[in-house]
Amino acid sequence: MALTPELYDTSAPRLNSFVAQYLQPSREWKEEVLEAVRTVEQFLREETFQGEHGLTQDVRVLKVVKVGSFGNGTVIRSSTEVELVVFLSCFHSFQEEAKHHKTALRLIWKRLWLCQDLLALGLEVLGLVQGIPDALVFTIHTKETAEPITVTIVPAYRPLGSLVTNSQRLQVYENLIKACGYPGNFSPSFCELQRNFVKHRPTKLKSLLRLVKHWYQQSARDIWVTVEQWGYPNLILVVNPYEPIRNVKEKIRLSRASLGLQRLSFQTPGSERQLLSSHNCLADFGIFLDTPICLLETVVPEIQVFVKNPDGGSHAYAIDPNSFIISLKQQIEDKQGLLRKQQQLEFQGQQLQDWLAFTSYGIQDSDTLILSEKKAREVPLPYS
Repeated sequence: MALTPELYDTSAPRLNSFVAQYLQPSREWKEEVLEAVRTVEQFLREETFQGEHGLTQDVRVLKVVKVGSFGNGTVIRSSTEVELVVFLSCFHSFQEEAKHHKTALRLIWKRLWLCQDLLALGLEVLGLVQGIPDALVFTIHTKETAEPITVTIVPAYRPLGSLVTNSQRLQVYENLIKACGYPGNFSPSFCELQRNFVKHRPTKLKSLLRLVKHWYQQSARDIWVTVEQWGYPNLILVVNPYEPIRNVKEKIRLSRASLGLQRLSFQTPGSERQLLSSHNCLADFGIFLDTPICLLETVVPEIQVFVKNPDGGSHAYAIDPNSFIISLKQQIEDKQGLLRKQQQLEFQGQQLQDWLAFTSYGIQDSDTLILSEKKAREVPLPYS
């Protein structure tokens, strides 16, 4: 395979040739990838997901939409990441989607393993990935593609499905504002508009987008990543934003004698803490500047939970799901200094009792608990 020449050495008249020769995928390769993805789409359309955890009805997929570069026609050669948005029958509002988003992801995850066609493609589930919004990520293989195909599934509410009038569209955007979601969480609901905006543009514009993607990947400068782990001095690594996070974890392993499962996360001011998945890169999370990330190591059967503080910041903790809530409060006291008796923990609006186990509340890996400080009880003065 010929090496891709430097874009800077390519004259303007030869840019079209550069795109065709080095960036645009071949028809055969693209069809091979899309044929495998059609197997995923067929599974989603034909499957009925049995409701649970607040979803009282069976869930069906109303529509599957390919988004990202495969959806809008700007895919770069050898890029094997495919994003699918699935509109579900159980979502009737933005609020319902926000409430049941993770539950829907888990329903799809469970049914994946029952699809023989996907198992025949070497299905490997990477897990639920925290992001904006959260997604289910897995890989499949084909005979012709050297790299596995990474498929990302995002469930969504479809507010514009059958709307035709401007007044109805205006109502949708009013509902979106009233939902008060975190910026970007409801973006997949409008993925068809986003995809079509690019898909139906001239070929020259798509070529320009391919050039911009290629240039950005080639020219992204290295950044300093400060790895913070409680009980250890900070570790500073030099990382390219497009370098897979699994490579970052390997650098950490070589620098420290890591025995457990590495869990990396980061948080920007005013936002939720996000888990950095191994198959992603820092650029996927918008990280292009020097940044601190948190390292937590877990050992089976431990899981990771995030504890959000009153000031909006959060910390990651390793817990045994079968242990009592009081054990986490002790970790918080040791790490943050807030005494156990002064702590109040909540999960999904429910106050957690010290001597109940995490499993009693259905707390799972990467869930977020809310920490607040108990108010001092007022003692009434005796009558004089």
